[in-house]
Amino acid sequence: MKITLLTVGKIKEKFYRDAITEYAKRLSRYCKLQIIEVADEKTPDHASETVERQIKEKEGGRLLKYIEESQGYVIALAIDGKMPDSVELSEKMASLGLRGQSHIVFVIGGSLGLADAVLKRADEKLSFSKMTFPHQLMRVILLEQIYRGYRIMNHEPYHK
Repeated sequence: MKITLLTVGKIKEKFYRDAITEYAKRLSRYCKLQIIEVADEKTPDHASETVERQIKEKEGGRLLKYIEESQGYVIALAIDGKMPDSVELSEKMASLGLRGQSHIVFVIGGSLGLADAVLKRADEKLSFSKMTFPHQLMRVILLEQIYRGYRIMNHEPYHK
Protein backbone atom coordinates (compact mmCIF):
# COMPACT_ATOMS: atom_id res chain seq x y z
CA MET A 1 0.00 0.00 0.00
CA LYS A 2 1.15 3.52 -0.75
CA ILE A 3 0.22 6.33 1.65
CA THR A 4 0.68 9.95 0.61
CA LEU A 5 0.39 12.91 2.94
CA LEU A 6 -0.37 15.90 0.76
CA THR A 7 0.08 19.02 2.84
CA VAL A 8 0.20 22.79 2.64
CA GLY A 9 3.34 24.48 3.94
CA LYS A 10 6.65 23.33 5.32
CA ILE A 11 7.39 22.15 8.84
CA LYS A 12 9.65 24.69 10.51
CA GLU A 13 9.84 23.32 14.04
CA LYS A 14 12.49 20.67 14.61
CA PHE A 15 10.43 18.74 17.17
CA TYR A 16 7.63 18.24 14.60
CA ARG A 17 10.15 17.19 11.93
CA ASP A 18 11.72 14.72 14.36
CA ALA A 19 8.34 13.16 15.18
CA ILE A 20 7.43 12.93 11.47
CA THR A 21 10.77 11.27 10.74
CA GLU A 22 10.21 8.76 13.53
CA TYR A 23 6.73 7.76 12.33
CA ALA A 24 7.93 7.61 8.71
CA LYS A 25 10.64 5.18 9.83
CA ARG A 26 8.12 3.06 11.76
CA LEU A 27 5.70 3.03 8.83
CA SER A 28 8.37 1.91 6.34
CA ARG A 29 7.78 -1.74 7.26
CA TYR A 30 4.05 -1.47 6.44
CA CYS A 31 3.69 0.88 3.48
CA LYS A 32 5.42 3.18 1.07
CA LEU A 33 5.04 6.65 2.60
CA GLN A 34 5.33 9.82 0.58
CA ILE A 35 4.99 13.32 2.00
CA ILE A 36 4.34 16.10 -0.49
CA GLU A 37 4.35 19.72 0.63
CA VAL A 38 2.88 22.46 -1.55
CA ALA A 39 3.64 26.13 -0.96
CA ASP A 40 1.43 28.04 1.41
CA GLU A 41 0.29 31.62 0.95
CA LYS A 42 0.96 34.41 3.42
CA THR A 43 -2.24 35.39 5.20
CA PRO A 44 -2.32 39.06 6.12
CA ASP A 45 -3.53 39.98 9.59
CA HIS A 46 -7.26 40.73 9.64
CA ALA A 47 -7.71 39.34 6.12
CA SER A 48 -11.23 39.61 4.72
CA GLU A 49 -13.28 36.52 3.91
CA THR A 50 -12.65 37.21 0.23
CA VAL A 51 -8.87 37.28 0.71
CA GLU A 52 -8.99 34.12 2.83
CA ARG A 53 -11.07 32.34 0.16
CA GLN A 54 -8.58 33.42 -2.53
CA ILE A 55 -5.69 32.09 -0.45
CA LYS A 56 -7.45 28.73 0.05
CA GLU A 57 -8.21 28.57 -3.68
CA LYS A 58 -4.54 29.17 -4.59
CA GLU A 59 -3.38 26.50 -2.15
CA GLY A 60 -6.23 24.24 -3.30
CA GLY A 61 -5.13 24.53 -6.91
CA ARG A 62 -1.67 23.30 -5.95
CA LEU A 63 -3.16 20.39 -4.01
CA LEU A 64 -5.55 19.40 -6.81
CA LYS A 65 -2.66 19.10 -9.26
CA TYR A 66 -1.15 16.33 -7.11
CA ILE A 67 -4.51 14.75 -6.28
CA GLU A 68 -5.35 14.27 -9.96
CA GLU A 69 -1.89 12.88 -10.72
CA SER A 70 -2.08 10.42 -7.82
CA GLN A 71 -5.29 8.61 -8.85
CA GLY A 72 -5.51 7.51 -5.23
CA TYR A 73 -8.37 7.36 -2.76
CA VAL A 74 -8.49 10.87 -1.32
CA ILE A 75 -9.25 11.51 2.36
CA ALA A 76 -9.37 15.19 3.26
CA LEU A 77 -8.91 16.26 6.85
CA ALA A 78 -11.82 18.55 7.66
CA ILE A 79 -13.50 19.56 10.88
CA ASP A 80 -16.90 18.37 9.57
CA GLY A 81 -15.61 14.94 8.50
CA LYS A 82 -16.30 11.52 9.96
CA MET A 83 -14.75 10.91 13.38
CA PRO A 84 -13.80 7.23 13.48
CA ASP A 85 -11.94 5.67 16.35
CA SER A 86 -8.53 4.09 15.72
CA VAL A 87 -9.97 0.64 15.01
CA GLU A 88 -12.45 2.05 12.48
CA LEU A 89 -9.70 3.98 10.69
CA SER A 90 -7.60 0.81 10.59
CA GLU A 91 -10.55 -1.14 9.18
CA LYS A 92 -11.11 1.56 6.55
CA MET A 93 -7.49 1.40 5.40
CA ALA A 94 -7.64 -2.41 5.29
CA SER A 95 -10.91 -2.47 3.36
CA LEU A 96 -9.54 -0.05 0.77
CA GLY A 97 -6.62 -2.42 0.23
CA LEU A 98 -8.97 -5.40 -0.10
CA ARG A 99 -10.99 -3.51 -2.72
CA GLY A 100 -7.84 -3.04 -4.78
CA GLN A 101 -7.21 0.57 -3.80
CA SER A 102 -3.45 0.54 -3.35
CA HIS A 103 -2.96 4.27 -2.80
CA ILE A 104 -4.49 6.48 -0.11
CA VAL A 105 -3.92 10.23 -0.22
CA PHE A 106 -4.52 12.12 3.02
CA VAL A 107 -4.84 15.88 2.46
CA ILE A 108 -4.08 18.44 5.17
CA GLY A 109 -4.80 22.07 4.40
CA GLY A 110 -2.99 25.17 5.54
CA SER A 111 -3.84 27.46 8.42
CA LEU A 112 -7.14 28.45 6.78
CA GLY A 113 -8.19 24.91 5.93
CA LEU A 114 -8.99 23.39 2.53
CA ALA A 115 -10.58 24.97 -0.52
CA ASP A 116 -14.10 23.86 -1.38
CA ALA A 117 -12.82 22.34 -4.64
CA VAL A 118 -10.48 20.03 -2.69
CA LEU A 119 -13.24 19.02 -0.27
CA LYS A 120 -15.58 18.25 -3.18
CA ARG A 121 -12.92 16.15 -4.92
CA ALA A 122 -12.18 14.10 -1.80
CA ASP A 123 -13.64 10.61 -1.62
CA GLU A 124 -14.31 11.22 2.05
CA LYS A 125 -13.60 13.67 4.85
CA LEU A 126 -11.91 12.73 8.12
CA SER A 127 -11.95 14.67 11.38
CA PHE A 128 -9.93 14.03 14.51
CA SER A 129 -11.97 16.40 16.64
CA LYS A 130 -14.27 19.39 16.55
CA MET A 131 -11.30 21.31 17.93
CA THR A 132 -8.82 23.04 15.67
CA PHE A 133 -5.19 21.88 15.68
CA PRO A 134 -2.14 23.47 14.07
CA HIS A 135 -1.74 21.90 10.64
CA GLN A 136 1.89 21.03 11.47
CA LEU A 137 0.78 19.04 14.52
CA MET A 138 -1.93 17.31 12.46
CA ARG A 139 0.78 15.68 10.36
CA VAL A 140 2.23 14.06 13.46
CA ILE A 141 -1.19 13.02 14.78
CA LEU A 142 -2.22 11.58 11.40
CA LEU A 143 1.02 9.63 10.99
CA GLU A 144 0.64 8.23 14.50
CA GLN A 145 -2.90 7.07 13.71
CA ILE A 146 -1.84 5.51 10.41
CA TYR A 147 0.94 3.67 12.25
CA ARG A 148 -1.50 2.60 14.96
CA GLY A 149 -3.88 1.44 12.21
CA TYR A 150 -1.24 -0.83 10.70
CA ARG A 151 -0.39 -2.26 14.12
CA ILE A 152 -4.08 -3.00 14.66
CA MET A 153 -4.43 -4.58 11.19
CA ASN A 154 -1.49 -6.85 11.89
CA HIS A 155 -2.70 -7.80 15.39
CA GLU A 156 0.46 -6.31 16.87
CA PRO A 157 0.53 -4.75 20.34
CA TYR A 158 0.38 -0.99 20.62
CA HIS A 159 -0.15 1.11 23.72
CA LYS A 160 -3.63 2.49 24.34
